[in-house]
Amino acid sequence: MLRFARDKGYVSTVLGRRLYLPEIVAKHRALRAAAERVAVNMPIQGTAADIIKLAMAKVDRALRERGLHSRMVLQVHDELVFDARRDELPTLVPLVREAMEGALALKVRVVADLKVGPNWADMQPLDTSAMMAR
Repeated sequence: MLRFARDKGYVSTVLGRRLYLPEIVAKHRALRAAAERVAVNMPIQGTAADIIKLAMAKVDRALRERGLHSRMVLQVHDELVFDARRDELPTLVPLVREAMEGALALKVRVVADLKVGPNWADMQPLDTSAMMAR
């Protein structure tokens, strides 16, 4: 990645979003080192950001198409937070899981861990088998 950044002057995400790094060839060691750190991290973190944006668009579209009252209210890094109605969980859970895990086809499998709770501090892993039995 460093060699690519030095040769091309930029790095990019899997989806092609570019970040130009003119400092990658700077004479000043601290500037160059900072650009090198960015060159290594941006393709990974940027691709994660691209994936969550795709998932958010899919979830929003699916919520509207199905006429659900549950709403996506917050994104924090690679997490989505919902204000979800309990009676909609059997529909919402697979919808969110599919959107997040299938947002972008990669060579590695993306796994979404879903949790539920009355607030963020009291979240518990979601037992989908018990929920689907209701």
